[in-house]
Amino acid sequence: MIRVGFGFDVHQLVEGRELWLGGVLIPHSVGALGHSDADVLLHAICDALLGAVALGDIGQHFPDTDPRWKGADSKVLLAAVMQLLKEKGWNVGNVDCTLILERPKIMPHVVTMRETIAPLLGVAIDAISIKATTSEKMGYIGRAEGVAAHAVALVQKGA
Repeated sequence: MIRVGFGFDVHQLVEGRELWLGGVLIPHSVGALGHSDADVLLHAICDALLGAVALGDIGQHFPDTDPRWKGADSKVLLAAVMQLLKEKGWNVGNVDCTLILERPKIMPHVVTMRETIAPLLGVAIDAISIKATTSEKMGYIGRAEGVAAHAVALVQKGA
């Protein structure tokens, strides 16, 4: 049996925060605002995986009202999501993601992101796709006020 899940996350960009994307610290003048490290890419992947197996969303499992998750490394959140999937007998087939932000340029970091994410999901690097685009200077992302990510995940039962 296979299932597909979709995830989306968005965070405001502000001064005084680090920019974590795909588990990688990206050098930049601003970072994502959030309760945890605000890694929109890993959060979108978490939601895609949870959605695929009907286990809710990241906010249900790691609420921003819980002080345990203040400043949390999103790789820890993704590992916890993977544990939930494993307990239910699910494995990841592949994940396809798109980051949306005006700057910085993401392509120099994509291989490192894929190398970081693949072992967390228990898959080969070629099962992780990460793309980036801008919003052509339109809206809050176009004004460099935020960053967003979409993720689609395929999971397989007992595979």
